[in-house]
Amino acid sequence: MPKLRFKDREDAGQQLGAELRSYAKERPIVIALPHGGVPIGFEVSRALAAPLDVWVVKKIGVPWFPVLGAGAIAEGGQLSISRGLIDEIGLTGMELAQATETARRDVTESVRRLRGDRLRAVVRGRMVLLVDDGIATGGTMQAAVEAIRGENPKLIVLAVPVAPPHVLSQLGPKVDRVVCLHTPTELHALGLWYDDFTHVPEEEVTRLLERARRAHSSGDPVGGPLPLRPQLVR
Repeated sequence: MPKLRFKDREDAGQQLGAELRSYAKERPIVIALPHGGVPIGFEVSRALAAPLDVWVVKKIGVPWFPVLGAGAIAEGGQLSISRGLIDEIGLTGMELAQATETARRDVTESVRRLRGDRLRAVVRGRMVLLVDDGIATGGTMQAAVEAIRGENPKLIVLAVPVAPPHVLSQLGPKVDRVVCLHTPTELHALGLWYDDFTHVPEEEVTRLLERARRAHSSGDPVGGPLPLRPQLVR
């Protein structure tokens, strides 16, 4: 079993933010995948004095086993389908269409709750720091990357605390740069890399987003700059 690396998401976000501090001069925007990626994104935005927003992505659950993802759908409608898994489990086209529509509705409702009547952040021509609390299989992240790429950003930097090398090698060609603090060959589960990996409630997501918005609009770095911490970047 791997040794736990991070105390909690705040700790992981601070370490990741320290690694990304050199990007501050590019005036990036931090995009986090909710829910677990938002505490990470908040600390990164704090470290770089950068704006923070979310990009909602939902797993397309297999009807008889919802925790198993047949793919993912991102805000903006971008689909990422796991064709190999679909063929392996015998998911029919109608079942996939129904599961996709359910996920699409979930995305729409989640966007409404998290963003309200605010417009999505404009990423065209900007460096995007795309963050999450880790990557296990890469399906949801791939959907997010492809959706954001469709908005014509200047660069996409994928930044996470932990992910296995084979997943990063699949996602790497789809982004411009990858920053990952730990790349265990055997990930087992993301939660094993945190002492505290409890679910992040929606209320906490909205609170952090609002706090980041207020801090960025006022020029307040939300507590001041973070100390640099040497970490491995791959």
